Amino acid sequence: MTVKRRDFALGLAALAALPSAQAQAWPTKPIKIIVPYPPGGFTDITARLTAQKLQERLGQTVLIDNKPGANSVIGVDALAKSAPDGATFAVVIAAYAANTSLYPKLPYDPAKDIAAVSLIGLSPLVAAVNNDAPFKTAAELIAYAKKNPGKISFGSSGNGSAAHLSTELLKALTGSYMVHIPYRGAAAALTDLMGGQIQLFLDAASGLINPGKTGKVRLIGVASDRRLPALPDVPTFIEQGVTGFTGSTWAGLLAPAGTPAAIIKRVADEVHAIVRTDEVRLKLEAMGTVPMGGTPAEFGAFISSETAKWGQVIRQAKVSVD
Repeated sequence: MTVKRRDFALGLAALAALPSAQAQAWPTKPIKIIVPYPPGGFTDITARLTAQKLQERLGQTVLIDNKPGANSVIGVDALAKSAPDGATFAVVIAAYAANTSLYPKLPYDPAKDIAAVSLIGLSPLVAAVNNDAPFKTAAELIAYAKKNPGKISFGSSGNGSAAHLSTELLKALTGSYMVHIPYRGAAAALTDLMGGQIQLFLDAASGLINPGKTGKVRLIGVASDRRLPALPDVPTFIEQGVTGFTGSTWAGLLAPAGTPAAIIKRVADEVHAIVRTDEVRLKLEAMGTVPMGGTPAEFGAFISSETAKWGQVIRQAKVSVD
């Protein structure tokens, strides 16, 4: 082999080894995970649980940076504008996929500025009703809504939230009409549900398990194809005759586009392992969340399917952020 050919071959070998070397050397500085919501909610709890375990496994500090506002747009925009060096990630939920159709113009391009890393967990929504509401099951809810159009008010954590869009999907599937009352967060909606100002609220199980078990609200259905281990006595909507009704929020990890593929894969592999530990799995299941994990490609495909699903609901229901 000539010197030039040998040098060329060595160069190719060095390039091939580069991604592996990047992943092995990383992380060399603290990692930040942006949470586009206030502390204490489903997104924040899931992000902190993941961050704690990533910190233990990577041997590097992992910090949470809450940047709430605009249905997650502010936090995601901060991610998109971050350096793609493996030091910044974000945990988003279903609203991230909905925003593509909900907002006429986003300050970032989901296809060009953001990279999928890994799905963390999937949380089917649970329907809660006021204790004095004239219906005690999902079937009774639908029958009442059809017979009394507009007399049921349902709350959500905001326009375009998973709670809002899932209830719009329920209305479309059942041919019923209920009035949407958007709130600034789930806590305010739950307060008004307990007070009787609204009659229905769909939310992640993590926020409804305790109020349901303590009798503050009545849990009447799970928007999934199977019951939740945390709520084994609450039947699904499908069991109660609402064919095809599923709605969930989810938590997943994103990175700025251009982050080295080897680092993205490393983080995805770590998340996949983390959610399968008994400790984390049991914590997620206790809050009504199904542990997921998976590859960046799988999460990217999942986001695409969610974007299409909720985009159709947004167009049909004429949902607007105005």
